[in-house]
Amino acid sequence: MIPDTDRSGRWMARLSPYVQRAARPVPLVVEGRLTRMVGLTLEAVGCQANIGGRCLISSTAGRPIEAEVVGFHADKLYLMPIGDLRGLGPGARVVPANDVCEVPVGEQLLGRVLDGAGHPLDARGPLHAERRVPLTGRPINPLARDPIREPLDVGVGAINALLSVGRGQRMGLFAGSGVGKSVLLGMMTRYTNADVIVVGLIGERGREVKEFVQNILGEEGMRRAVVVATPADNSPLMRMHGAMLATSIAEHFRDQGKHVLLLMDSLTRFAQAQREIALAIGEPPATKGYPPSVFARLPQLVERAGNGDKGGGSITAFYTVLTEGDDQNDPIADAARAILDGHVVLSRELAEAGHYPAIDIEASISRVMVEIVAPEHEQAARRFRQIYSTYRQNRDLISVGAYQPGSDPRIDEAIAMYPQLTEFLQQHMGERVGWPDSLAGLATALGALDAQ
Repeated sequence: MIPDTDRSGRWMARLSPYVQRAARPVPLVVEGRLTRMVGLTLEAVGCQANIGGRCLISSTAGRPIEAEVVGFHADKLYLMPIGDLRGLGPGARVVPANDVCEVPVGEQLLGRVLDGAGHPLDARGPLHAERRVPLTGRPINPLARDPIREPLDVGVGAINALLSVGRGQRMGLFAGSGVGKSVLLGMMTRYTNADVIVVGLIGERGREVKEFVQNILGEEGMRRAVVVATPADNSPLMRMHGAMLATSIAEHFRDQGKHVLLLMDSLTRFAQAQREIALAIGEPPATKGYPPSVFARLPQLVERAGNGDKGGGSITAFYTVLTEGDDQNDPIADAARAILDGHVVLSRELAEAGHYPAIDIEASISRVMVEIVAPEHEQAARRFRQIYSTYRQNRDLISVGAYQPGSDPRIDEAIAMYPQLTEFLQQHMGERVGWPDSLAGLATALGALDAQ
């Protein structure tokens, strides 16, 4: 049970790292009572707290349960628990804690694996973060941001040459389940040139956390990485906080002038967590079951990435987007395309044919490529797309023998060059193709252009 008085402040030691530093003993705390629980939503009366504020709820298990205020109506507060609900009963006491949500940041986080509340998962002892920052971050004046002018080598030939990524760009990886999103994300994790790597594993399978840390990052990669993991069995609030925590950590290193690679798997699970919360407190669904607040939350999270103030660091972000049923017009995929600086679409057809990475070049685009590469490079990439697309559009005629050679010079050229184009697009997951090699490979595939 929560002590009747907080004069000693001892109960604050039980709080998560979000509020340990910000919480202060309050002489007079207006306590409330828990009156109702529907799904994962708790209703409390008799106390006041602001949206995003923390409350402690007494339980028969002898420990307070931490919850966050997610809504209110008249004299009722709607709370969403952060942890386990065991021991919670009707009439439980509710004590407002603090309105400030802060997260640990600093060099001490490098090499660590955290949960959505900032607790370590790696059994390497407690965190001793040098400072804490707000979970929601701080907005940046769009006119104060550095423009994207410098290309970033991600170690994947097809992306370097045809979908060039700029330092500070925000890209989406769009795909259905099982077509290689995580593998491609892992390749970029190992091969991208960045000072710090922040990985957010949001709402995915729990077994993937250990596999990502051990098999993809490895001991050397973890030295410059921070992993925030909130698997699918976590509460929706924890899944949302995991994405926000990963972004806050990336923002801290960017503000120190470092170049950060932020990888989030996945943005869809973040949206689904917000949908669960919104529906639980009574917000009406709008588009395929997604309430309007979901589409407000997505840009609030994504806009925190990117370049910082002029002369500062950068956050280059890759967000995976799960297209349910391979539907590219899924509401979350459609919303993500509108707020990201480009997208890489993975094709199930290519994956089933053994073509890895299964990047659909025709459906993918980098919106900043023309700003960061040489004109010769951009022209070569455009020519590659034209030849590749010509073959794909006439593939059925070619495969059944209905096309007569000589009928169209463009199709004849595409048929002759298609094998070397597809060979260039494929890459083994253990192979790194740097920026110079990517341009050289593009020139070789086209057969007439010099590498830049």
